[in-house]
Amino acid sequence: MKKILLFATGGTIASVQGAEGLTPAMTSDQLLDYLPQANQDYIVEGKVLMSIDSTNMQPEFWAVIAENIYQNYNDYDGFVITHGTDTMAYTAAALSYMLQNLAKPVVLTGSQMPIHFYKTDAIKNLADAVRFANEDVGGVFVVFGGKVIIGTRAVKLRTKSYAAFESVNCPDVAYIEDTVVKYNWKILPKTKHELQFDTALCPDVLLLKLYPGIKPEMFDALKDESLYKGVIIESFGSGGVPFQGRNLLPKIKELVDAGVAVVITTQCLEEGEDLHRYAVGRKVMAQSLIILSGDMNTEAIVPKLMWVLGHTNDMQQVKKLMETAIAYDLTPKLS
Repeated sequence: MKKILLFATGGTIASVQGAEGLTPAMTSDQLLDYLPQANQDYIVEGKVLMSIDSTNMQPEFWAVIAENIYQNYNDYDGFVITHGTDTMAYTAAALSYMLQNLAKPVVLTGSQMPIHFYKTDAIKNLADAVRFANEDVGGVFVVFGGKVIIGTRAVKLRTKSYAAFESVNCPDVAYIEDTVVKYNWKILPKTKHELQFDTALCPDVLLLKLYPGIKPEMFDALKDESLYKGVIIESFGSGGVPFQGRNLLPKIKELVDAGVAVVITTQCLEEGEDLHRYAVGRKVMAQSLIILSGDMNTEAIVPKLMWVLGHTNDMQQVKKLMETAIAYDLTPKLS
């Protein structure tokens, strides 16, 4: 009989109505009371790690979750993390970097409605997550709305619909019908490699979205390394950066020269950047230390850059690590 450990962190799934609106308050045992009891061939135990709205999730809390998984890793066959939906994708990606070579499933789930509401998606999501935590797979996953998504590819697209998450630039791992898991592709447990647990993070990262009319001078405030060690620029289309009218290229070069890690991604949700395609991309790529994000999503880029900068300040090494696929976060380009 398999043993599953559930970590509760708060979120809508555990919320109750308070004077100021929905607030996380339910315990892990209260959540587990909603699991179907019939025909269970596994044991689920629970522990509350924190009770927060996921809007308040912080990088330091990612480390707490990872550390608790690591401390209990040898005693359980799988792990479920109940989590608010708003930052779930960031947490899933962060855990994918802090816990590499997993031989067991780590599954994040939550809901759009509290579990005690009459019309709720929480009971199904929780049951599906526990069911998938019994699978012989290794990695971090988001299980939501009947879908199983690899942790570095999940993105929340909808604020109210039960189908809140999609897998971007990567097929869903599987889907769950009743209690049956049907795979599109399977991630085998990495039993030949020792689990790598490493929570070193540098949270000094800025995410900046470009828009027509953005002032180049604003980049001057970003060169102070005591404030930001890395800047992720969500550019236009395939990765273009304006160089006519308000020319951003000299300011980006100054950032790089100041030792700030600069990642170029795209505001487009699917298919990723391609700086080779247009002159507006090639001009920024001419700076050798500019980091290319490929088809990684922003929810993965942010924690990945924090994790990489937590390990090195060598910009050549930062670029190499960021452009290396980890936990299926990046589709390697064919040569």
